[in-house]
Amino acid sequence: MLLVLLLCTLLPFAYAKQAGGQDVMAYGKTDGKAPGWAIMTDLPKGWTEDCCKYAAAIGVNLVLYQGEWSGKPEGVMVLNVWPAKLPTLAAELQDDRQHYLQSDAHGKASVFALQDPHGIACQGVLFQGSDKVDDVVVFCDPGKPSGIRYSWSMTVAANDPNRQALIDTFKQVVQRSSYMTYEKGSTPMHANAKP
Repeated sequence: MLLVLLLCTLLPFAYAKQAGGQDVMAYGKTDGKAPGWAIMTDLPKGWTEDCCKYAAAIGVNLVLYQGEWSGKPEGVMVLNVWPAKLPTLAAELQDDRQHYLQSDAHGKASVFALQDPHGIACQGVLFQGSDKVDDVVVFCDPGKPSGIRYSWSMTVAANDPNRQALIDTFKQVVQRSSYMTYEKGSTPMHANAKP
């Protein structure tokens, strides 16, 4: 595992690997003062993970999807990691909400409640589009020392007969996510672990 993490710090964008059982991880290298990062979650049964083909093509770190890749956003879970720029997690959420509601004047935004995964602060929102297509987005902040923030998101049609099951599965993926740091010469550590 340490060798895999060492290799991941050399990759230019991100790396994902199914790590035994149903776990899936996405990695990113050290960036300036921010340490390398790894985000792990449970891969739902019957789902496929992709970091390097479809995810890279759309500019994100990881996608999870059922069946064959269709190229359509519906029912695809997306992990996106970026360097923290806004001062707070609430500011990240407000910025996204503002952009969404500006692009859909008749859309609605409501709180998407969930439990914080592994002590990581997360806030979610459900955007209900006037086009009857909904987006659920959860922003997470592993803490200032991480230098990053990340989000999980998924698009689902309002009339999809599997809508609630998809949203429940999405919630499980988010709530089971964990963040770890990696610095050269050390072993990975959970954000809430004590040194």
